[in-house]
Amino acid sequence: MNNKNPIWVVTDIDGTLMDHNYDLSPALETISFLKKKKIPLIPCTSKTAAEVRHLRNQISINDPFIVENGGAIYGDKTNIEEEWKIILGKSFNDLRLKLDVISKDIDYPLTALNDLNHKQIEELTGLKGDSILKAIAREWSVPFLTPPESCVEKINQIAKKYDVNVYQGNRMSHLLGNGSHKGNAVNELKAFLNQPNANVIALGDSPNDIPLLKVADIAVVVPGVSGPNPCFLEGIKKGDYLLAPYPHAEGWASIVNSLIK
Repeated sequence: MNNKNPIWVVTDIDGTLMDHNYDLSPALETISFLKKKKIPLIPCTSKTAAEVRHLRNQISINDPFIVENGGAIYGDKTNIEEEWKIILGKSFNDLRLKLDVISKDIDYPLTALNDLNHKQIEELTGLKGDSILKAIAREWSVPFLTPPESCVEKINQIAKKYDVNVYQGNRMSHLLGNGSHKGNAVNELKAFLNQPNANVIALGDSPNDIPLLKVADIAVVVPGVSGPNPCFLEGIKKGDYLLAPYPHAEGWASIVNSLIK
């Protein structure tokens, strides 16, 4: 990295900064360290804007944030009333209709997260109450239950016909407008902030993070308790990705500390 250029830490949330019980406590000291160093901590996540606003309040950060797998970017100076946004994707309503069309084309029912009842969402995600409402406040993507492996290639082929893409996360797959992904969002944010030479340390854990890691100066894979996602194994072996030494927040904190210090 070029030491003369600003450093950004751009991170996935679920499975990366947090474990799958939504605990990020091992990372709190490192987050405070980044704030002291005035290094932006930029969430880049499949979560909604409502979810990320809540998280930002919890950990007291006010840097820009990328939501719904790159469907939009938000930022604010001091509060939500002054919040700006960059829309990069298709609307939820448009994408929801396309999910139904793709379902018919492949003759397999694709179930959107927003079609599940609260009990089903809790069983799937572990979220409860108000957290469920924030998670289904979708504007720029449609999460859906990942279909059998035998359907995946066909879905990806048909999706292109409708100018949409599918990205697979830990718990669900996500339907987005063509060109909407985490990597594109980072590049758009660089342009918007007039920081084209920002040095990006990017961290992720699942296939939907690949576009983010591809645009990074340093790309870090954060493993789960059973190791890194298989989609990253070849890249780790080739040296395309660094591998954090521990799962989730503990590994995130360890490698961010070592890279920054």
